[in-house]
Amino acid sequence: MMDAGTLLWIYFYSVLLVTVFLSLYGVYRRPNVLKKIIMLSIFGDAANVLAVLMGFRKNAASPPVYPGQTYTEWSVPNSTQLQQFASVAVDPVPQVLVVTAIVIGLAVLIFLSAAAILLYRHYGTLDVRLIRQKIVEGGVEE
Repeated sequence: MMDAGTLLWIYFYSVLLVTVFLSLYGVYRRPNVLKKIIMLSIFGDAANVLAVLMGFRKNAASPPVYPGQTYTEWSVPNSTQLQQFASVAVDPVPQVLVVTAIVIGLAVLIFLSAAAILLYRHYGTLDVRLIRQKIVEGGVEE
């Protein structure tokens, strides 16, 4: 029988995967551009959580800063100290990538929102089926 901690992690990963699949389904199946943008934002957030979880290490609560070092007193650690520090430090690379992804995701969200506003101004709707129909018919009556 599994312990409660393992079951909690399985539940957490399951909810994360369901969120990813539902957001992709929403992007693919919803005809409204605004709903597609919302689902794309949810997908990006779920991908960021997954990236943070990839860098998680059990029983690692230390930040990736070597303890005992100051700007005025600097000593070179030996290999045993470095191995001990590496065994308890959290990997900072996924955290840095997630911060970068959040900034890029915000820029993409702003761009898509501006594009949705222009689509609505030009075609009078955000339904991709109606927009496609108006494009095939030859544009918009003004």
